[in-house]
Amino acid sequence: MHGGGFYGGDHRTGLDQILETAERFGATLISVGYRLAPEHLYPTQINDAYAGLLWVADHAGELGIDSERIVVTGFSAGATLSAALALTTRDKGGPRLLGQLLIAPLLDDRNDSASALQMDDTELFDRSRNKFAWRSLVGDAQGGADVPPYAAPARATDLAALPPTFLDVGSAECLRDEVLAYADRIWQAGGEAELHVWPGGIHGFDRKAPEARISKAAIAARHNWLERLLATT
Repeated sequence: MHGGGFYGGDHRTGLDQILETAERFGATLISVGYRLAPEHLYPTQINDAYAGLLWVADHAGELGIDSERIVVTGFSAGATLSAALALTTRDKGGPRLLGQLLIAPLLDDRNDSASALQMDDTELFDRSRNKFAWRSLVGDAQGGADVPPYAAPARATDLAALPPTFLDVGSAECLRDEVLAYADRIWQAGGEAELHVWPGGIHGFDRKAPEARISKAAIAARHNWLERLLATT
């Protein structure tokens, strides 16, 4: 699923890096063109993502892929939808996911973590932009008591029985602490998670400066995780 704060981009946005990863592993990349906020509020986006997953599983033979080896992934809002999709498939008994690769996901609409406050007004994607993204998705419900976990995965009370999870985030972005908390709660629930916090990294650092050492290290870590994940099946 592509990024864009829930309100921007399309199914061809930001594919260069993930296409290279797919080619490296001989994988098939399928990008879901979900409808955008605020014209389409939650649950439109997760419904579209789930419909996309069901289509892939149902057409696995035609696509020449193994329906038991599907990994969901995305950057930013796309990672949010990937995390929500993992929760949805678990709770609906949908297609089994092999793993979820979450790159700088937006996980908590409450937007009140220490890093959100610390990094406010420090970079392009700051606390104010994060709030705008969530408002676009869930409207006036943002920050209130009624936002469901399939919109904001941090709202889930139970993170057990999720597929193996990779999470990474920059230390200098507002999303840092909610990503840390999500990984910690997966571990507490007995799940498997690998977490990387990249020192000095801002939101999308590996896309803004792909030749930087930190960017190359982040991409290598994702590839290493995928290699180990695929070797177990």
